[in-house]
Amino acid sequence: MRLRSLLFVPADRPERFPKAAASGADALILDLEDSVAPDRKPAGREAVAAWLAAPRTVPAFVRINPLGGEAITADLALLRAARPAGIVLPKAEGAASVAALVALAGDIALPPILPIATETPAAIFQLGSYSAVGKRLAGLTWGAEDLPAAIGATTAREADGRYTPPYEMVRALTLFGAHAAGVAAIETVFPRIDAPDALADYVARARRDGFTGMMAIHPAQVAAINAGFTPTPEELAHARAIVAAFAARPDAGALQLDGRMIDRPHLVQAERLLARQA
Repeated sequence: MRLRSLLFVPADRPERFPKAAASGADALILDLEDSVAPDRKPAGREAVAAWLAAPRTVPAFVRINPLGGEAITADLALLRAARPAGIVLPKAEGAASVAALVALAGDIALPPILPIATETPAAIFQLGSYSAVGKRLAGLTWGAEDLPAAIGATTAREADGRYTPPYEMVRALTLFGAHAAGVAAIETVFPRIDAPDALADYVARARRDGFTGMMAIHPAQVAAINAGFTPTPEELAHARAIVAAFAARPDAGALQLDGRMIDRPHLVQAERLLARQA
């Protein structure tokens, strides 16, 4: 399943589901957590169940409510009847939270899990643990909203929109935690829908740093996210040239290509780029 873009949709707004599905997003996240008021969660579950029961072409994840809360029991009942492509697990605190969800689900066949892995202070110290449950995961992502609130910070961002140093650290640890677990590294949302140039810059930085996809909060963001995480024809051609050069000289540790030296790390990067396009 390709996950360049994952678009959030409130679960209690089924009239938005078709527009979200037509946005071009690689997957939807039908949200039963933060975007749905407590008294609207039953209606949200009904809407999600109906959507998942109907034929559809876009994979749909369901963001359930946190473990330990009252709503999780009803969410698991929904997952018993429905068949989402994946589960988004909020307030995750490492591999132990994934294992706890699996245990709580019992005989429910859970789809791949995408933890939001940085929403509590304790979660930060567990970001290296996800490799123990990598086979259960669809990827790993983070958030910059709940954590500042949890520690009393006034903001996670500088005036120009970039993250302050503590949250840059959290972002980097999530990135490395995902790659250590061998799963997709998914960048968190960009909060503005009225700044396309800033969004494009944000996406470019995410891909540059090693993220492979990103979450979105509005259909208008999807095209820029997909474009930013799709290799250009020139990038693909260069990657194929690197692979071909090493295939012709399998005993070489370093080669010259187009006047520049390339070595084995360049080959690994090229192979990963081509694998994501397969």
